Amino acid sequence: MAPKSESELLKLVLMGVSGSGKSSIGLELARALELDFTDGDDLHPIENIEKMSRGVPLTDDDRWPWLDACAQTLNHSHSAIVACSALKFSYRDRMRSICPEAIFVHLEGNRELLVSRMSVRTHFMKPSMLDSQLETLEPLLPGEGFTVNVEMGKADVVESVLRNLSTNTQGLEK
Repeated sequence: MAPKSESELLKLVLMGVSGSGKSSIGLELARALELDFTDGDDLHPIENIEKMSRGVPLTDDDRWPWLDACAQTLNHSHSAIVACSALKFSYRDRMRSICPEAIFVHLEGNRELLVSRMSVRTHFMKPSMLDSQLETLEPLLPGEGFTVNVEMGKADVVESVLRNLSTNTQGLEK
């Protein structure tokens, strides 16, 4: 489901806790939709990465500039996908203040799956920090986007996102 015309916008934020597949699903979805993809991890200031590498959760003050960078990246594109945890409503609200067209796709999975994924990858976000993210996570509110369960294969997750986009985007418009 690529945008039908040059004037049609599609600005997606793939959100969720670490291990939910934001990066891998984002890459596949970007290919399917022929859109640019930006991994929000690449937009973190070095101080944030160093902090998380030490197992120290970020504060809201640490996150604001990063959230702004994610939203600005999305806002400066005609249509694109950005992977960004966007765990709290206040984070998503801030991102929408910069990019009002943002649609949030919450990639959700059970804790065991998330830990198993985090344990087999090299990343600054350690499995020991997952619980702090799960505690911080606030579910999407009506009109913010939709949730997709990631406990199926990658291709099925991408297909579920595409199906949701084709049926739900009209109901998301403000």
